[in-house]
Amino acid sequence: MDNFSPGSIQPKAEKTFGGKTSMGVTCVCQVPVSEGKSVQQTVDTMHKKLEQLGAVKQGSFWVDCETYHPTGNVSGQPSKLLYVMHNSETPLSCIALFEGGPCLVADTNFDVLMVKLKSHFQNAKAHKVECRGSRYRYCDFLIKVGTVTMSSSARGISVEVEYCPCVVPGDCWNLTKEFMQSFLGPSVPELPSVFAAKPEGLFAPSDCVDTMTQYLELFNKLRKMQMPGSNVR
Repeated sequence: MDNFSPGSIQPKAEKTFGGKTSMGVTCVCQVPVSEGKSVQQTVDTMHKKLEQLGAVKQGSFWVDCETYHPTGNVSGQPSKLLYVMHNSETPLSCIALFEGGPCLVADTNFDVLMVKLKSHFQNAKAHKVECRGSRYRYCDFLIKVGTVTMSSSARGISVEVEYCPCVVPGDCWNLTKEFMQSFLGPSVPELPSVFAAKPEGLFAPSDCVDTMTQYLELFNKLRKMQMPGSNVR
């Protein structure tokens, strides 16, 4: 669909949490590189489509993820990787997610703590993943198009779409999906699996755990892929 119209939906007053605009329902997905084009050319094409829709660029964003391997093994317990993630939308916080759960939201001093815990967790620096790109607004939507890199090599393209006024995925997914089709075409994903695990159906707006969980799933998927022209193994 090339001519998406927001209809009667107009921008609403934004909610704030601790001085930070709170997050609505967010979907993070991978965008395939267009045939015969590079990662950057595909990203540029997406920017043009968004601007043709009327989206306004509002700066940049970044998300990163560091992987830690446990150095010891608790008797009878399988070792779990620990992922420490940061998001420019919440610059004073970081999120630590154990492989398969649980997760912890902490302030940025957690990074200092991880250095002090190096006898227990080893930083796998070669596995660090970063996503950087442009941030757009279109009515009640925030759109972020990013290039995912690992060891300075492009691994793929991410798109994050947030519908700001709502925190119930089931109430706004059809509208979000329709909007995403306007610039992603057939690449639009189904409802993210992270929402299915919530019996109340609510998004976690204050700490962006749901969003970061989706980024982690995408990063782990792209780690295993070999991009054309990439020198990463």
